[in-house]
Amino acid sequence: MSKLELTYFGLCTLLVLGGGVGTVAARNPIRGAMGLLAAIVGVAGLFLLLSAEFLAIIQILVYAGAVVVLFLFVIMLLGPSARYRRDARTAIPRYIGAGVFLALAASSIILLARAGKGEITTLGQAPAGLGTIEGLGAELFRAGIIPFELSGALLLVAVVGAVAVARGKQIDPTLLPPGEAPKPTAGFTGTGPDSPEAKEGLS
Repeated sequence: MSKLELTYFGLCTLLVLGGGVGTVAARNPIRGAMGLLAAIVGVAGLFLLLSAEFLAIIQILVYAGAVVVLFLFVIMLLGPSARYRRDARTAIPRYIGAGVFLALAASSIILLARAGKGEITTLGQAPAGLGTIEGLGAELFRAGIIPFELSGALLLVAVVGAVAVARGKQIDPTLLPPGEAPKPTAGFTGTGPDSPEAKEGLS
């Protein structure tokens, strides 16, 4: 590994670690999502260093372009001013997480030091087609066809469940007492012209 590649690896590693710490430590959920975005970009950079350009592009398009945007969309619906209560959980998970982080950091430092001294040799030549779109597609639909189909079914069930939860339980107006209006069971009650507050003000 040349000095330029080592520098690039160090920058990507710092970006991943910094983004991960920012995601966990941020009190504001939007800042946490930005930290997750930085960590995803760092992982994509590591994929580029491994000559896996397709995985790097998918990492950016799927995770940074879809998952993080979905997180931000949900955060904006729930309220961006929400804060995480750190006193809602015990300190044991913190100690476990800190121990795992220190162990990973120490092992990374030891491996980098040994690699710098030449004690760790490079791996063998990768097979031709490894990391390419053709090889990945053939492996996905040959050896991983069952997990691929199960993942699709799981996503379909999740979408159907989300639609069912968003629609809420419909109440038959004929079963209510006279003069009582049905109350909404799901959805966002805003302050626009069609909201209940605005209609009461007009009446």
